[in-house]
Amino acid sequence: MQLIENLKWRYATKKYDTSKKISSEDLEKIKEAIQLSATSYGLQLFKVLIVENKSIREKLRPVSWGQPQITDASHLLVFCSYDDVTDKDIEAYIDLKAQTQGLKVSDLKDYSDFMKMKMKEKSADEKQSWTAKQTYIALSNALNACAELKLDSTPMEGFEPESYDEILNLKDKGLKTSVVLAIGYRSEEDDTQNTKKVRKPLGAIFEKI
Repeated sequence: MQLIENLKWRYATKKYDTSKKISSEDLEKIKEAIQLSATSYGLQLFKVLIVENKSIREKLRPVSWGQPQITDASHLLVFCSYDDVTDKDIEAYIDLKAQTQGLKVSDLKDYSDFMKMKMKEKSADEKQSWTAKQTYIALSNALNACAELKLDSTPMEGFEPESYDEILNLKDKGLKTSVVLAIGYRSEEDDTQNTKKVRKPLGAIFEKI
């Protein structure tokens, strides 16, 4: 199983080679892996910002605990979740589903009404927590895609979400920063690549019932 070998190869890169950039072809593959991520109801209530602007990345670094990956990695992906879930979001998905699968929107009315009902049962905080969780599924797909392409990656939660939201003007877009992913090529000077991966044994993680 090549996936296992890929996962053994990857690690959270600490120092990137600033002279190397990810090709547009590889970036498209990562984007497609993210696009194909599983999400609750298939709603895909997230957006991924690919931050290429150097000045913006310089602004993000101080509010990311000063971590160099923010500015030094080839690309910086900011996974954002929807701040709210509205009837319009659900209707947009129903329209897309009908168009993609050759159905009538009216055929999906019961499903649409069910989703709207479930959303109304959630508080604002519950909806924000729920949409944020979806971004981590997409993040996992991105990590796996990078490993297969032999691209290095660093998933990051060490940042100030409110500052990210402000710098990236996310409030006006109805989005909140959830998690960040730096991707690129490891530096030869990154000593972390030579350390053994630390994981609990299988017996400590799995239990038969």
